Amino acid sequence: MENFTPTSYTLECVATGREFEDTGWVLSDPQCKTPSLVRARYAKRQIDVKPAEWGLYRFADWMPVRRMLKGSSAPVTYKSRGLAERLGLENLWITFNGYYPAIGATMTTCSFKETEAYSVCGRAAADEQRVLVVASAGNTARAFAKVCSDNGIRLLLSVPYDNIGALWFEEPLNPCVKLICCAAGGDYFDAIYLSDLALKGPGFYAEGGAKNIARRDGMACTVLSAVTAIGRIPDYYFQAVGSGTGAIAAWEANQRLVADGRFGQNTMKLMVSQNAPFVPMYDAWQADSRAMLPYDEDKARRDAEIIDAKVLSNRHPPYGLAGGLYDALKATGGDIFVATNAMARKARKLFRETEGVDIYSAAGVATASLINAVAAGRVERDATIMLNITGGGEEHFKEGKELWYLKPSLVFPLDPDADDVVSKVEALF
Repeated sequence: MENFTPTSYTLECVATGREFEDTGWVLSDPQCKTPSLVRARYAKRQIDVKPAEWGLYRFADWMPVRRMLKGSSAPVTYKSRGLAERLGLENLWITFNGYYPAIGATMTTCSFKETEAYSVCGRAAADEQRVLVVASAGNTARAFAKVCSDNGIRLLLSVPYDNIGALWFEEPLNPCVKLICCAAGGDYFDAIYLSDLALKGPGFYAEGGAKNIARRDGMACTVLSAVTAIGRIPDYYFQAVGSGTGAIAAWEANQRLVADGRFGQNTMKLMVSQNAPFVPMYDAWQADSRAMLPYDEDKARRDAEIIDAKVLSNRHPPYGLAGGLYDALKATGGDIFVATNAMARKARKLFRETEGVDIYSAAGVATASLINAVAAGRVERDATIMLNITGGGEEHFKEGKELWYLKPSLVFPLDPDADDVVSKVEALF
């Protein structure tokens, strides 16, 4: 939209409360001595939700964006009938991020990672000449690739070679998007390490992960969708987590909505879940430890390989830093659950039977945790519950289509030479 006015906001360090200006691509407070997130403090205390044709940017009052990019879609929230009836719940609301035109959901990458990509890339200056670097286990890469390709933004993706099957698209991408991979047998952590080496080149800059306010506030649009559809802040929020960034974002959105004053004053309990046996945050939470517990690297790799929801296999999540998941769970009276592959598969099948669309493994983990929480009496039958379905509709979207796959320009060993990585990725652009 040509006449879009950049969102007005300042930054606040969670650890110290210091408020300061965003000078461009700030990921942390340079004056803070302890690990801490920074948050956006928006000039508009009450959000003015724009018409549906604005896509994700209908929530731009609470997104740190300079411009609107083309092609975005917002999450869709609706009151469940099928799944709610099966579970005996009176007020189950589903926020669907994916492709399901029957309910108005049109995210063509089929994942809520689109909310991150449109927000992060909308934060970047239109004249930015450096190459954005994003590490991903799959879904995030697909989302950023689509957004950057459609909008002519230079992007370097780092993805494990074993996960490149996730990089499917309707049509060939703009050559401004390049893919590098860590060799077969590598995981998400290896992809992050490879991206960190690429960032040693002066022409590249980091997306920033959980530290990027645009990533969190883009993901927070799931909660904004739910609350504006329901008319109030939910009592419970269910989501599967790999890094926990989405849950942190939900907590931050909750605080803004309380300050808004029109949606109630309650704090929704964050009910997040991991896919067993890869459960490092669950283990730390059970020990009431702010610090992550030791996790043998070989075991971590094996556990990551076992789980269906590969996108949940983050070994270094923003758990213990100020404003991280530990603080979010403590502040909301939340909890971490565990779901096995078998539980998640059963939940995915039930969701398809009752709601009419396929969902991803991570969303199956969240649904399984809701099922288990209901069975254990952890939620009241009449409570207002938000179930964040973070991805779905892929089978529906792919039906009858001939897809194009992004292939890696370079594949590096698991222990690559830093100088070699820099010189080779620089040559790609």
